Amino acid sequence: MNYTYILRCRDGSLYTGWTNNVEKRVADHNSGKGAKYTKGRRPVELIYYEMFETKEEAMRREWEIKQFSRKEKEELIKKGMSCD
Repeated sequence: MNYTYILRCRDGSLYTGWTNNVEKRVADHNSGKGAKYTKGRRPVELIYYEMFETKEEAMRREWEIKQFSRKEKEELIKKGMSCD
């Protein structure tokens, strides 16, 4: 499976990414090996994800979510497969 995910960073900001191993990717972010954006905002928490058959679908969805406003992202998190 491939995943599009949203993390909540220590400073309250949101980070969206995609991966084929969500647990490992979150661990990477928290160890400082993830994205440059999350490196200084650790720890991060997985708060939302969606599953896809292909990486292309996951990457496309990542791009779509990155176009959302903060409010739209928060609404998506409340409605969707939240990890809370």
